[in-house]
Amino acid sequence: MVIPQHIVLFPDGNRRWAKQKGLAALLGHKQGYNNLLDFAEWCKNRGVKVLTAFGFSTENWNRSEEEVSYLMKLLEDCLRDNKDRYKKEGAKIRVIGQRDRLPKSLQEAIIEAEEATKNNDKLFLNLAISYGGKWDILQAIKKIIDEKIPTDKIDEKLFEDHLSTAGLPAPDFIIRAGGEKRMSNFVLWQAAYSELYFSPKMWPEFTEQDLNEALAEYDRRQRRFGK
Repeated sequence: MVIPQHIVLFPDGNRRWAKQKGLAALLGHKQGYNNLLDFAEWCKNRGVKVLTAFGFSTENWNRSEEEVSYLMKLLEDCLRDNKDRYKKEGAKIRVIGQRDRLPKSLQEAIIEAEEATKNNDKLFLNLAISYGGKWDILQAIKKIIDEKIPTDKIDEKLFEDHLSTAGLPAPDFIIRAGGEKRMSNFVLWQAAYSELYFSPKMWPEFTEQDLNEALAEYDRRQRRFGK
């Protein structure tokens, strides 16, 4: 089986799942993060090298203050409380996005997690927090302008080196749970030739068997890159 080296994940449907279960919507987010940790392990066991997961988008700041605060604290706790698991799984953590917008305690937790896992090499786990694809493209342009790089020196490779995902391979496979079928302002440049897969399952109920089915679908596809 051909295994994608870089998977992008939309762990969508947490609130809808909680509502269906008669639970508080915020509890869906907690269950969703727990499932993300399992998903990362499943990916690593199948030979995936990079997993980039959408944790909180630039548009998510428009949600209620209660939900935003809960998500910020949840992300902080998960980064702090799972260091042993990251070590056991050999996961190297990196957070991409607008760090300066995050609470100081979350920024500190990010630094601690990245430092504690910097030598891990079994799986590169990218968490996108306060991230947007348009923001990523704009910040890359600003960096290039600040560096005063001549226009005749700017090509796709140089531009990609200024994106937040610099140094990583382009995503091979994008999996979106939750039934929605759109990119929602995520890795817009990077996903130019990614294969897309949409699952009707709400993210908290997405299982290892669902991943197997998605990977089987990826294996059946022929990637031509325009050739």
